[in-house]
Amino acid sequence: MSEVLPLTRTCPFAPPAEHLRLQETEPVARVTLPTGEQVWALSRIDDVRTMLTDPRFSADRTHPGFPHLDPGRRAMAGALKGMMVSMDPPEHGVARGAVMGEFTARKMAALRPQIQQIVDECLDTLLAGPQPADLVRALSLPVPSLVICRLLGVPYADHEFFQRSTEALLLRSTPPQQRQTALGGLYTYLQELIARKATEPGDDLLSRQLGEAAEPQDVVSLAMLLLIAGHETTANMISLGVMMLLEHPDQLAVIREDPTKTPLAVEELLRYFTIGEFSLSRVAVGDVELGGKHIRAGEGVVVLSNAANRDPAAFTDGDRFDVERGARHHIAFGFGAHQCLGQNLARLELQIVLDTLVRRIPGLRLAVPVDDLPFKDDANIYGLYELPVTWTAP
Repeated sequence: MSEVLPLTRTCPFAPPAEHLRLQETEPVARVTLPTGEQVWALSRIDDVRTMLTDPRFSADRTHPGFPHLDPGRRAMAGALKGMMVSMDPPEHGVARGAVMGEFTARKMAALRPQIQQIVDECLDTLLAGPQPADLVRALSLPVPSLVICRLLGVPYADHEFFQRSTEALLLRSTPPQQRQTALGGLYTYLQELIARKATEPGDDLLSRQLGEAAEPQDVVSLAMLLLIAGHETTANMISLGVMMLLEHPDQLAVIREDPTKTPLAVEELLRYFTIGEFSLSRVAVGDVELGGKHIRAGEGVVVLSNAANRDPAAFTDGDRFDVERGARHHIAFGFGAHQCLGQNLARLELQIVLDTLVRRIPGLRLAVPVDDLPFKDDANIYGLYELPVTWTAP
């Protein structure tokens, strides 16, 4: 029988040692998930890219062979049926094509002044408050939440509700019933919001989808996906990115001395932490030969994304944090047809936050040792629960 695959990191800066061992010795391996499911695990980036572009692998989370990391996620799979993340071609292409125009690099660049204003206002509040302060609450969470709320036309006054709901959905320890309650509450909230927008449209993405004759049910599914994915992921990357740069002053100095290198630093941070480590799971819907192994129709496949983003075949000395690496070929946003729709927005938010922090608070530092930080070892999106910081007045 295969060994149980560990899901949590033993070091906050590295993939589990077992994932790296598999990459070296058995890159396409039969493993057992903590749920008892027998699945295949991919740990080399070429195998991952091959799998994610092969139509014989499905993203349908309701398929009985689709791998789930905990019972709660299997229980809520049916509720994800109408979301893009659970669709296959041709349905997926139609749904994605309807909204792709909202997330082009040009569209996102036009948001730069608004995002800059949001970041500046958050930092104004931070600097006016006491020290030490929690950067997660002061900056990491409000910036992406405010941005996605404005983009979708969701009232920011409700952010505590949907942040609490999202956290319950993403924690592996959330009991299935509590997860269903969180999902149901979020669904009802968005259903009522979309109904109001149908009669009182605004200048926002969801109203535009309704104006283009999208079915209200489809707009609810889209809103659910974008709201969940649009703030929690970026918030965690902001926290981890700031922490990492403060702990590596030589790397921080690179972007301080030359801000044009901040985009490089963002790519390296995305690669290095790979916060959505198990988000690229699939199920085979046909027999496939991959990496010398025979994967049968109906068998699940999980991607060890964090290990793949350290694959020595693609990243020399991949355990080293190097903001000048030029690591844009990582798979932190996935690969193939399901590659993250909001990646341009996430990159822009991270760049603006890092550049502004470096410029406005050059004396920023951690208020506690890294070993005392509460990392999210129990969540499906890796990050930090708190990031206490202090600073020398600018």
